[in-house]
Amino acid sequence: MADGASSSGSGGGRGGGQSAVIDYGRRRTTCGYCRSTGPTSISHGMWANSLKADDYQVLLDRGWRRSGCFLYKPEMERTCCPSYTIRLKANDFICSKEQGRVLKKMQRFLDGELDPQVESSKCKSSPTKRSLSEPMKSPTSKVSKVSSNEFQAATCSKISKEDEFTCPLSKKIDEAVATCFKGEISSNVQLPKAAVKTVKPQVKKKVGDSMQEKKAGEAVQDLAYTCNISFQVVAAVRRALHKEKVSDQSALVADISPNSVAEKLAITMKRLGGLDGFEVKACNGHLNFYSAINQSTQNHISLNALAQDQDKSGSSKQANINNARHSQKIRKLEIRMRTSHFDPEEYALYRRYQTIVHKEKTVSESSYRRFLVDTPIVFVPPRTGDNTIPQCGFGSFHQQYRIDGKLVAVGVVDILPKCLSSKYLFWDPDLAFLSLGKYTALKEIDWVKTAQEHCPSLQYYYLGYYIHSCSKMRYKAAYRPSELLCPVRYEWVRYDLAKRLLDKSQYSVLSDFDKTQDELPPHICGPDNDSSAKVDHDESASDVDDEELNDYESDMMVDDDISHSEKADLTEDGSNIKDIENVILDLNGSRVKYKDLQQVFGPIERRHVSALEGQLSKYVKVVGKELSGRMVYSLT
Repeated sequence: MADGASSSGSGGGRGGGQSAVIDYGRRRTTCGYCRSTGPTSISHGMWANSLKADDYQVLLDRGWRRSGCFLYKPEMERTCCPSYTIRLKANDFICSKEQGRVLKKMQRFLDGELDPQVESSKCKSSPTKRSLSEPMKSPTSKVSKVSSNEFQAATCSKISKEDEFTCPLSKKIDEAVATCFKGEISSNVQLPKAAVKTVKPQVKKKVGDSMQEKKAGEAVQDLAYTCNISFQVVAAVRRALHKEKVSDQSALVADISPNSVAEKLAITMKRLGGLDGFEVKACNGHLNFYSAINQSTQNHISLNALAQDQDKSGSSKQANINNARHSQKIRKLEIRMRTSHFDPEEYALYRRYQTIVHKEKTVSESSYRRFLVDTPIVFVPPRTGDNTIPQCGFGSFHQQYRIDGKLVAVGVVDILPKCLSSKYLFWDPDLAFLSLGKYTALKEIDWVKTAQEHCPSLQYYYLGYYIHSCSKMRYKAAYRPSELLCPVRYEWVRYDLAKRLLDKSQYSVLSDFDKTQDELPPHICGPDNDSSAKVDHDESASDVDDEELNDYESDMMVDDDISHSEKADLTEDGSNIKDIENVILDLNGSRVKYKDLQQVFGPIERRHVSALEGQLSKYVKVVGKELSGRMVYSLT
């Protein structure tokens, strides 16, 4: 006998209609998080025909999740990888440095300051990360390599820009060093070669105001390059003298210092000439090069004079680079919230994402619909003047991210009375360098903050399941301060407190933690710092800005081909009959409470009654007595 449940029209009055759940029982599947080979992942499961937003919120707060119309709840004591519901209060969210970098990178991309080709090459040169919801045996952990030609193409423009002026200036300094010290020191002293460096903007800000001349009518000087050759010359001379134990040297060598060497080199370079467009000055042992810029043309001048001695084509290339930078197109990002329905454009992106990122050989439309389009949650439209419903309403949605009209990412979410529940994300593999998983999670948190203006009860961001025994899952705690749901008392426990228990045992009754002892400061939640969070969820540590291929989704996709129902026991389990007497049953279209079942349908054999009582007892235990009293449990 198959069985199920649905919710009746009572209970909040939002989203009328009823919820229906069929084929309730235990399910065993192959775990996608650990390396076990058998069906060690054990969960309660039921199919829902319809489900009110209020009721699904209650189920979430009892550890349930959905995959399409299939609802499941890990049997925490028995399953191989206990999964704890994790959530975050949006207004308390603390953005980490790493998360801030993700936001800045996207803004740079939208402003046209980030080269997609160069960034894509960087991503390809680093190991490809595995999806956080992807099985350990997936082939996506293989490393993709970038050819040397691609690497050169990504870096040649930067090299050419630096060498165009630094190389000629370095040669001028070497010439001045040879002129100054020829005959002054022993021929055994090996003088170093100069290395001119570009002055960073922050250094200009500190040094520039005190060193630049800004008199009216005169030229403005811009500190462009610097060199510390004087310190290297002094060090080389002193090492040579100490090694050779030479005591009789000229007055110049006896009183040698970085300041004196720098001043002498500056004077010599001015005398030798060849510094058109630059003025050299000695400053605290450094040689600083200033470019003279007229007030009326300081935003348009080109420093081609010095480069003419090297390669005229180089200056024209530099001009092209500058022009391309200023003419870079500004991009527009749009975020659209749409109710869940099949969209061919979204499906094309999903299929490309699954085949490239997850290396799936075949992606069917039916599996996509069953996983990410089908939903049992009844849509509740917004109502004017009603501050209990957000502007988009309640239900299941696809949040589209479009750049210049092109679809680049889709976040599948449920909007419920208390939260935005994040279910899945798929994105354009060409934009992996933008860390779209992290970026969309941050935007979803912002969405919750904004939605509170129209629906004050909507305060939380649910990130799905957290599995402490799976290191790839621990990144979720980086969205802090987060909370985990106790699997027994269904109380919310701060992550930093729950972590102490989970470090000892992967299954723990989290609310057993004595909160009156050894409290931590209120804002220390999640990983200790950004670097630890990065190691937790990355395939490997890397200096490249990482992008885990699925940043925050964790739901299992329950496939009929691999799922196996474990039917509930057909014997009494000793449960109190009062717990199930008010369960509403649907049998062939007729609805009746369990306590009135035999009055309506007549006597039923005891063995069938015992089997039904056993099933209903387990059902009430996992969904809760209150919810089971307003849901309809279908019998077919």
